[in-house]
Amino acid sequence: MNSVHMNNRKAEMPLLPDIRNTVRAVILQGDHILLLKKVYEDGSTCFALPGGGQIVGETLDAALLRECLEELGAQVQIGELLKVVDFFKVKSQEPPIQRHLVDFLFLCQIDKSYEPQNGPAPDKHQVAVQWVALDAIRELTFTPGYLSDYLGNFKLKTNGARLGACYDVSPAKNYSG
Repeated sequence: MNSVHMNNRKAEMPLLPDIRNTVRAVILQGDHILLLKKVYEDGSTCFALPGGGQIVGETLDAALLRECLEELGAQVQIGELLKVVDFFKVKSQEPPIQRHLVDFLFLCQIDKSYEPQNGPAPDKHQVAVQWVALDAIRELTFTPGYLSDYLGNFKLKTNGARLGACYDVSPAKNYSG
């Protein structure tokens, strides 16, 4: 189980003063989802959705298109907004500090002929892009951690776009968010 809970933010931990918007692509083909595979210096592995931070002056759509080109080397077609998540990430530094992220998860499509490969500017620690069976999601470790539960229960019916707040309860790998 990932180190995420959906209660109140740990008040005793300092919070960075800014909020960062991030965009993430949920790309499905049949019963598979396209994921980034990341390997860290300690040998641990985790998975992530394609996407990343929004740059000032950039729309959410433009940010998602840019991030997918960088990480996947491919154009995506952006569909509906699936979820908006307030995520409080513990940054791995001393002393620990939290960063407030607002994640926007969009359902996207990619050309059916796409062969998974790293794009020209992959994320730090990104070693591969791969299709993963939806029924295998619960066995994987994700960054951010809330994705394990959300994607593990994923259905095309979204039941509303707001997931609520998720909180990282322990320092994690260096997450670029």
